[in-house]
Amino acid sequence: MKILMIAPEPFFQPRGTPISVYFRNQALTSQGHSVDLVTYPLGEDVVMPGLKIHRVPNILFLKKIKIGPSFAKIPLDALLLVKAASALLRKKYDLIFTHEEGSFIGVLLAAFGRLPHVYDMHSSLPQQLENFAFTRSPLLKGLFSYLESLVLKRAQAVIVICPDLENLVKSLGHGEKTVLIENVLDFPCTGIEAGDIENLRRKAAPNGEKIVLYAGNFGPYQGISLLLEAAARVREPAVFVLVGGSGPDRTAMEKKAGELGLGRRAVFYDRVPPDRVPLFVAAADVLVSPRDSGTNTPLKIYSFLKSGKPLVATRLWTHTQVLDDRIAVLADPTPEAFAEGLSFALSNPEAAVRARAALALAEKEYTFEAYKSRLERVLSLAVAPRRT
Repeated sequence: MKILMIAPEPFFQPRGTPISVYFRNQALTSQGHSVDLVTYPLGEDVVMPGLKIHRVPNILFLKKIKIGPSFAKIPLDALLLVKAASALLRKKYDLIFTHEEGSFIGVLLAAFGRLPHVYDMHSSLPQQLENFAFTRSPLLKGLFSYLESLVLKRAQAVIVICPDLENLVKSLGHGEKTVLIENVLDFPCTGIEAGDIENLRRKAAPNGEKIVLYAGNFGPYQGISLLLEAAARVREPAVFVLVGGSGPDRTAMEKKAGELGLGRRAVFYDRVPPDRVPLFVAAADVLVSPRDSGTNTPLKIYSFLKSGKPLVATRLWTHTQVLDDRIAVLADPTPEAFAEGLSFALSNPEAAVRARAALALAEKEYTFEAYKSRLERVLSLAVAPRRT
């Protein structure tokens, strides 16, 4: 199939939705489909057989685009519409495939070109406005709710990335065209040797302490503050390594770590390329996901389950729709409870038993073949004869 894909993201950058977009394209092109991806001006070029990237011009001279809703996206999305419409006029496509608010463009272009439309729903857009404290306006939230309902109604197939979104779409009456495809794929670990792991361990934990790893952005919903407050209560010899923070968010958390008296027990690293994250995972003894708000399952959860390392996460729906007490250490989202969970993972042999169970589950359920099979099911739904 010839696919026109619209992704209102800086592609590629190692963060949430762009990572998902990367693996969607990897799976599609590996099965012989060709993709023209219309996306933002920022991001690294990706070389993938069957994939062509078409970027809109950087008329605002942006150097970065923050995660979540932003006013900078409005003119960029307008340019996406023009760029995608131009592509549709020049070339014959079989399918339009959109991500996030690119779905609004997809509804228009699918109607214009009389093409099937696949909506890749990475999150509920009205909920994003709340999670990122973008607006309190009931009018704006109502508008996004209406647009989201319109997209779900008009799309021929919908991808959801977690059970929470699946339940939402089903509750709106569109379960028959919805497929759950969790973000279970990982970037290959390249060029990492045993010496690299030992060097990182010596650098981060020079006295042989155990390493507790957080990897991801430092957004307000990620619970970094909760993690640091819990770390200050942990008595086991451990170093807390936090990878992926940048800018004011990282500065604020470094300041908080100092105020909590963590000193060198808290070690901060800049964002690293996706293929280097496995180095930190391999060097760690315990992995954490302290997220304290939102409902989507964090992407990192799936790679953490594959690691064979104990995982400590907050006992919230964002995690419990995938995790339970058989495969993870779940703790209430308070500093005291999360500290108890960390201590359990650091010292109780039961934590290792749960980690092995998690690995066995991941090796059975979270495979590339299963991922591709579900994506092909989506395409089949999209091109099936439409109901009249």
